[in-house]
Amino acid sequence: MYRNFKFNIISSFEKARVGVLKTPHGDIQTPAFIFCGTKASVKGISPKQLIENETQVILSNTYHLLLYPGADHIRERGGLHSFIGWKGPILTDSGGFQIFSLGHGSVADEIKGRRSGISALLKIDEDGALFRSYRDGALQFLTPEKSIDTQRNIGANLIVAFDECTPYHSDKKYTENSMERSHRWEKRSLNEFIRKNDFSQALYGVIQGGVYEDLRKRSAEFISENPFFATAIGGTLGSTKTQMYEVVEMAMNGLDISRPIHLLGIGGISDIFRGVEIGIDTFDCVHPTRIARHGAALVKKNGTREHINLKNTMYAQDDNPIENDCNCSTCKGFSRAYLHYLLKANELLAFPAITIHNIKFMNKLMGEIREGIQNKTLDIVREKWC
Repeated sequence: MYRNFKFNIISSFEKARVGVLKTPHGDIQTPAFIFCGTKASVKGISPKQLIENETQVILSNTYHLLLYPGADHIRERGGLHSFIGWKGPILTDSGGFQIFSLGHGSVADEIKGRRSGISALLKIDEDGALFRSYRDGALQFLTPEKSIDTQRNIGANLIVAFDECTPYHSDKKYTENSMERSHRWEKRSLNEFIRKNDFSQALYGVIQGGVYEDLRKRSAEFISENPFFATAIGGTLGSTKTQMYEVVEMAMNGLDISRPIHLLGIGGISDIFRGVEIGIDTFDCVHPTRIARHGAALVKKNGTREHINLKNTMYAQDDNPIENDCNCSTCKGFSRAYLHYLLKANELLAFPAITIHNIKFMNKLMGEIREGIQNKTLDIVREKWC
């Protein structure tokens, strides 16, 4: 069913592993970080710049591309690779996370008890989710079949089964009912995928179950028992880092570890090390590129923070690069003082410049993690970066 895809584990150190995920658009060396090009673009950065900074794979969002420009429009332009000029692998999510965010806000909103006004999500039932487009208010109905069909037309290599991400404050009964419905949706996603499988895509199943250990185990077993190519760990991961690590480990219990394992929406440096140590192969998150647009540059060993805010006055006369040992074009060409000036002067150059650094930083991090696993020196690598 996945004859043009393959995952080989080539080295391991305890539970951490180095692998190669083969796709029709090239290989992904794992562990790897997947940068988010939500609307078919990693903001402010060209595909050429992504490649120059060692990016292997990007992610685009099914929900956003469904609403505009539309999956058919992308298909008519030769698929997403052709449309955006990216030759490497692409992953699309299912749109399921938007079911959660439209109805309940972000994970941070849920944890902090915030509500963002009128919900755009109108109904979730056995068939799918009814919501209003954020663009024009038009009614949209997303089903497992439509999610798979949309991702097929978009043309990503790695696609995700349709699921509901339950809010953090859900009680166990709601979480269990939601998980079981997600399993039925994922089974329908799988059936639709098989029905039109042309061997150009591989399907991920998603583990749900909230913060409840028995539900996570059941969900992991469900995904492992069905012929998904890979597994994604999704849903709410708790209210603290400690709880997040516990929930991710719960999800690993009962999982088929011969398949690639992806952790959805996590991208902190310390979080990546913890994930790698328990067997996670790939990560995605908007964090590195989003904070760049707010003037934040990723740096190693910066106390409790993993970045510096170049808007701060302390950098106005700092003639050092963001990091002395970074060979990205930003660090080779610009000082912290100049980047501070660009930000304060509202010059647009600041944003792609810091984004380039953050992308290079993450890719260098993942490369050294892979070396650390192969050389069995992962603890030393962690000490350098965290």
